Amino acid sequence: MTEQNQIQLGKTLWAIADQLRGAMDADDFRDYMLSFLFLRYLSDNYETAAKKELGSDYPQLADDDGRVPLAVWYADNAADVPAFEKQMRRKVHYVIKPDYLWSSIAHMARTQHPGLLDTLQEGFKYIETESFQSAFGGLFSEIDLASPKLGKTYTERNAKLCVVIQKIAEGLADFSTSVDALGDAYEYLIGQFAAGSGKKAGEFYTPQQISDILSAIVTLDSQEPKTGAKQRLDSVMDFACGSGSLLLNVRKRMGPHGIGKIYGQEKNITTYNLARMNMLLHGVKDTEFEIFHGDTLANDWDMLRELNPAKKPAFDAIVANPPFSYRWEPNEAMADDVRFKSHGLAPKSAADFAFLLHGFHFLKDEGVMAIILPHGVLFRGGAEERIRTKLLKDGHIDTVIGLPANLFYSTGIPVCILVLKKCKKPDDVLFINAAEHFAKGKRQNQLTDEHIAKIIQTYQFREEEARYSRRVGMAEIEKNDFNLNISRYISTAVGEAEIDLEVTHRELVDIEEAITAARDKHNAFLRELGLKLLP
Repeated sequence: MTEQNQIQLGKTLWAIADQLRGAMDADDFRDYMLSFLFLRYLSDNYETAAKKELGSDYPQLADDDGRVPLAVWYADNAADVPAFEKQMRRKVHYVIKPDYLWSSIAHMARTQHPGLLDTLQEGFKYIETESFQSAFGGLFSEIDLASPKLGKTYTERNAKLCVVIQKIAEGLADFSTSVDALGDAYEYLIGQFAAGSGKKAGEFYTPQQISDILSAIVTLDSQEPKTGAKQRLDSVMDFACGSGSLLLNVRKRMGPHGIGKIYGQEKNITTYNLARMNMLLHGVKDTEFEIFHGDTLANDWDMLRELNPAKKPAFDAIVANPPFSYRWEPNEAMADDVRFKSHGLAPKSAADFAFLLHGFHFLKDEGVMAIILPHGVLFRGGAEERIRTKLLKDGHIDTVIGLPANLFYSTGIPVCILVLKKCKKPDDVLFINAAEHFAKGKRQNQLTDEHIAKIIQTYQFREEEARYSRRVGMAEIEKNDFNLNISRYISTAVGEAEIDLEVTHRELVDIEEAITAARDKHNAFLRELGLKLLP
């Protein structure tokens, strides 16, 4: 499927969402739309594998036959079903009963079947609790099929769902059913819903262009980035993973077998479910990722609370786009928290450094961490200054990248990327000022492929360029009281051009002569007409 077709598929689905939303706001309808797309993906993937597994035994039905081929096979081969499902769990890591497949649900929608709503509820429950080896409890918890927004009565809600599902099925029918295409369409819709949700979008979506920068940085060799990308990452972590798009971008760059396991944490229940669906929809097996629903700052994930240093989990790559300047309430015990006690607590008014220190604590010695933060972390005083100073003195801040304003759906402020390493090789800090390098957009500014490539290349080869990038030694940073404000180290002022007086004099003489010639010619015409001459 071409990139253009993928974009068109996303636009088609977005148009359907826009048309059918009705009484729902974008956030509510997003959950329905993306869940049905997820079901379509699981079903297509499963039916393709089943057809391959059964070979010539897979039933061939006429186009106008409303039955599902797998349902016919189940009915005719009841004794063989357990062995078939066992084999399918080995091959595709999950099972879906024929009645819950998208093709069956879509047929019920086309025929306005009165039992569609009940079948959907049963199907969602089955997928949550029985389909996978791992239980995905609550995966569809945000999709309220009894919501009055769908209708006041069961009949009205059932009818509404029939219309929604039929439209989605029709929209998808014109496009390839490849899993990659559906995964791309899913990402496109998440982006579109993010754009429509305004500030709420910051909770779950990192714009693709920024995601590209972070994923490129953490996949390069940590000690010698110029040698290129690592061949494999044992683990990658995003402790504020939203819909998981940033983690998937790292996986895309490394290849489907380039990462041992993906880890994510998300506090918002709706976004947490979105992330789990997003992983599965992009072909990440349930054994290849773990997303935890919980509060990162409270560190309530048991896996990360291991007190034995020898067993403490650590990750090759950490990426994050946590909420900016989030207000938090650290208690007294947190001052002794192993994540913070060496650096101090971030102030209540802004948890930016609390998020940073959380991630940094779990970074491997040879790992790389790239985190998006507001510019305030570079220069604010008080507790943040103390944390920043210690990180700098210990040689952990590798690169500071200033990005343009208005790149995010959630805020118009300019942000920066901090790259951190526990064992960094250079004894300086690389500053990259990309704030003026962007393409102006109607709603958000954009980074083009060229802008992104320039940032990545500058980081990879630690290049210096006037008014864009500079390597700064610790002595100079200390003279600036460990303030990392980019403008202190990179001047963006353009020097005044030198004026060649001789050339300028000659140009002015030529201009005067041209004016005189033009005036004389014009006066000749006026004289012939008997009109008053120009002075």
